[in-house]
Amino acid sequence: MKYPFMAAALAISAVAVHPVAHAGEVQMTTTGPVIELSIYESVELEPDIATISAGVTSEALTAVEALRANSAEMRRVVERIKSLGIEAKDIQTSGISLSPRYDYDREGQKQIFRGYQVSNRVSVKLRKIEQTGEVLDALVVAGATDIGGPSFSVDDDSAAQDTARKRAMERARQRAEAYAAMAGYDGLRLLEINEALMGSGSLPMADKRVMAAQESAAPPVEPGMITTGVSLLVKYEMVRNGQ
Repeated sequence: MKYPFMAAALAISAVAVHPVAHAGEVQMTTTGPVIELSIYESVELEPDIATISAGVTSEALTAVEALRANSAEMRRVVERIKSLGIEAKDIQTSGISLSPRYDYDREGQKQIFRGYQVSNRVSVKLRKIEQTGEVLDALVVAGATDIGGPSFSVDDDSAAQDTARKRAMERARQRAEAYAAMAGYDGLRLLEINEALMGSGSLPMADKRVMAAQESAAPPVEPGMITTGVSLLVKYEMVRNGQ
């Protein structure tokens, strides 16, 4: 598989340092200046996971009535999700809320109690992202009163991260060699590597709502590309070979 590479962000500082001992660390003695490179390398790849959320909001005069009505409606939505071939492990309740509802009486300048409102939402992981639009439409028809997402990701991006990691190390070595040569040194000694993984993903799931309508059509969904990568902090000591 080929991955297109994004331009890496590079920040470099070169300073002469003296060895400092820290608890739990191995002390390394350096005699030459140290180059510290901060490199981020990212890889674009096609997503294979889409995550959406679906919820139901219900209202009634009493808390018990609101909860019972919401539970019945949400049960239909969950059953519909499962009927589309989505496994139970990919369906997760993300939040249930119960709260009183008031209207403000401007003339009397007071709040008037109107009943209770219950909301229940689930997060759904779709492993066939080409069905995202169809699933969203089916959920609205089943009674979902608000929809969130989708957000896109990759189930396993380890191969892409390995590619980004290799490229980052190659770039770090090339940059360090160039700086060493400019400073009059002809060798390098690797001192330290720190890595931060950047998880795959597209833009965060949108916090938007789509109200159910009597007639609905599957919305167009374009997954595009997502990025994953690594951020490295690499330290080299500049040395002169033969000394």
